[in-house]
Parts: sequence; C-alpha cells; structure tokens
Amino acid sequence: MSKKNFGIAIAVIAVVAAGFGAWMVMIPGPTAFASGSTVALADYKDANPTGVPKEMANADLIARGEYLTHAADCVACHTAKNGGQPFAGGLAFNLPNIGTIYSTNITPDKETGIGNYTDAQFLATLHQGKRADGQNLYPAMSYTSYTYMTEADALAIKAYLFSLPAVHAPAKENKLSWPFNNRSLMGIWNAFYNADERFRPNTAQSAEWNRGAYLAEAMGHCSECHTPRNLAFAMNNRKKFAGALTGGWRAYNITPDQKAGVGSWSDNDLATFLSTGHVDGHGGAGGPMGEATDNSLTFLTAGDIRALVVYLRSVPAQDSDLPRTVTTPAPVSHREGVTAGLDSRGEKIFAGACASCHDWTGVSPVSKYATLTGVRAVNDPSATNVAQTIIAGVDRTTVNGKIFMPAFGTAYSDDEIADVANYVTARFGAKGASLTAKDIASLRKQVAQQ
Repeated sequence: MSKKNFGIAIAVIAVVAAGFGAWMVMIPGPTAFASGSTVALADYKDANPTGVPKEMANADLIARGEYLTHAADCVACHTAKNGGQPFAGGLAFNLPNIGTIYSTNITPDKETGIGNYTDAQFLATLHQGKRADGQNLYPAMSYTSYTYMTEADALAIKAYLFSLPAVHAPAKENKLSWPFNNRSLMGIWNAFYNADERFRPNTAQSAEWNRGAYLAEAMGHCSECHTPRNLAFAMNNRKKFAGALTGGWRAYNITPDQKAGVGSWSDNDLATFLSTGHVDGHGGAGGPMGEATDNSLTFLTAGDIRALVVYLRSVPAQDSDLPRTVTTPAPVSHREGVTAGLDSRGEKIFAGACASCHDWTGVSPVSKYATLTGVRAVNDPSATNVAQTIIAGVDRTTVNGKIFMPAFGTAYSDDEIADVANYVTARFGAKGASLTAKDIASLRKQVAQQ
C-alpha cells in the first residue's frame, strides 16, 4: 500500500472512530423521540404541565411540596432498609465493578442533613448534581432527571422537607474503587450527560402528554431504572424504557411492544398497576418497583396516572427475545406434565415452602397476589425477580391492604434458591431459567442495603 493510500485509510478509520464515539457520547434527550417542537414553559399556551394537579390549585406551599416529593419518590432512596428513619439516608447502592454509594440525610438537620442549604444550593443539587460545598454528586442521585424540574417545584419540595423533623444521621463513607472515587471526574461526565435545563413542553403533543412527560421524566425519573445505560453509565435513550437490570432487580420493558413490553395491556390495566402495584393477569410489583408504587405512584391523582399512561403509550416500542407470557394454569398434579429435566430439589423445595400458597397450578387459593400464572417475572427466563423475591420476600402496604410473602434468603443456600427459581419458571412460565449458585450470590450483592 502506498503512503498516500495508507494515509487515506488511517483518515477514514479516524473519521469512523470519531463518528462512533460521537454517536456513543451524544445520546438524545429523554423526549427527543416525540415529533413536534418544544418551547420554554413561559411560552407554552396550553395548561401548565408542571406543578401539582388542578385538584390542589389552592393548596399551600408545604402541601404542594409533599405531593411533589411523592411524585419524585425521594423517600425510597433516602431511607435505609430495616427501620431506617424516612429521608435520613444510609441506603447502600451496590454497583458492580464500581463500589458502594450511600444515600445522604435530606432532613433539615443542620449538622448532618440539609438544614443549612440555601434555595440556590438546593437547586444546584437537583439541577446540577452539586452538594452545598460545590463537590459533584454521583449519578446514583437522579439529578440528570431532576434537572428538568422547575425551580418552583424544586423549592416546594425543599419547603416540605424543611417542615419534617430533623434527624441527626451522619453520612456513611462511600466505598468506591479507583477512578470512581475521584469526584472531580464527574465534572467531565456532567458536561456530556447532564443537560442542566428545565422541562420544555412539546407544542405538537397534548397537554395530557406533556403532563405525563413531566411526571415520568422530571419527577418520577422512570428512565433511571427502565432505560439501559451505555458504557459511561448514562441512560441510553435510543433504547428508552426497554428494560434494565437495576440494583439486582429486573426493571422491565415498559414500551408499547406487544410481546416484550406493555403493549398488550389495556390502559386500565396499566393505570391500575401504576397506582396499586398489582393487576390481575399480569402480577404485582416487587423490589424497587413495589417501593416506587407504595411510596410514590399510589399518591398521585387519577388524572396524573392517566397522563403517565398516555406518555408511556407514545414511547417507541422496543423488542426483545422474551417469550410470550403463559397465562393458563399448570396441571393440577405436580407429577403431571412437568418439564423433563427439572431439578428434583427445586420441586421438593416448592412442595415444602411454596405450594401451600401458590398451589401446584400456579393459581393461588389464598390470595390473587400469590398467583404465578401470567406473572411477568415468572415468564422472564432470567428469573432475576423470581430469585430476588425468594431471597427478600414481599412486604408491602398498599391501598388494597397488606401483601406479604416471607423471605427465604437465610433459610436456603444459593444452590437451593437457584433450583427453586428454575423450577418455578419452567413449571409456570414460558421458558425455564438456568440460574446457578454463582448467579444468586451476585444478585444478593447488588441489592440496595442498609
């Protein structure tokens, strides 16, 4: 090859590499998929999509802040497990290959909380990911979503938080590997991945769509769990809401795809699931989604839930290789029609610990919340959420009452949990899982803890 041709080849490779790098770095914004142009909120002529719903138009600042704090689901991340005081922090986020980050105290304690934060400092935290001392936060804090929140809504949340009892709870020290323990590097990351701009309504979309977009993106930060992340740990909006593994749990595809997403769900089913965390024929929410329902979504008005449904329906469908959901009951006898090759230990564990509530058919005689047929997690061949439910159990207080399943994480070994999870998915789902003890050990480590 001549020197000239070699130079041309190098140039072409450099251009392609630069283009690929730019494609990776310059991800679209959260609502870039929608047709139409956006405008500043002050220039939007329809109903204001931000703030509280019209039912609370005359509410005082603290009441508005309480509603918006629920909508933003602040308590879930800022409350430690096993009896931690609300908003006092201490929840551990275990990030594979990165380390552990602890949430902070956001009660108005002046020494260990945010009691000394000015309005400007609070806004900088939510919009720019900066602490009061100017140091960068890590994106375990959802500031790349909260950045779209209006100043008025952010300050209403601050007013509500400052009305709460102050809790003295010193921050726990993060345990991060190099180079992630260098906060200054977050400045570079923010330059690429934090828009630091407020929500802009889309004039081509309805007022209800814009309200749903604001609730999903600026407040509820749905993408933080349901959108896959790129190599730089930023949300990849090209696969928006396609599902991801978050904190050791599977956050499922919530796009309108008929097979992999929620396209086959009726609007009423989707609204019911969002507001209660359960819908007959599809199952219930567990883990972080259960917390999001019980701490946040259940407090939203029916109108706001409908707006969320309208917005979710508009997101481009994302396919996957998940099998279609099995909704028919399994054979009445556990000896009939059992898939060949199922591990007998998994069957024995199910017989001793599970069958009395879930039944051999998968249709519970005890509670509709214990029915396994049709449940999305059971039809997920990764069995991630099935395994996590066995490990952690379910303990939810919902608008429809208590939902409880005991945790078996300490009663059974990693091998045994893998066996019973594989058995459940094979017997009651579309495709059996093939979890190993190593998989279970990894899932245990990823779960947020106190």
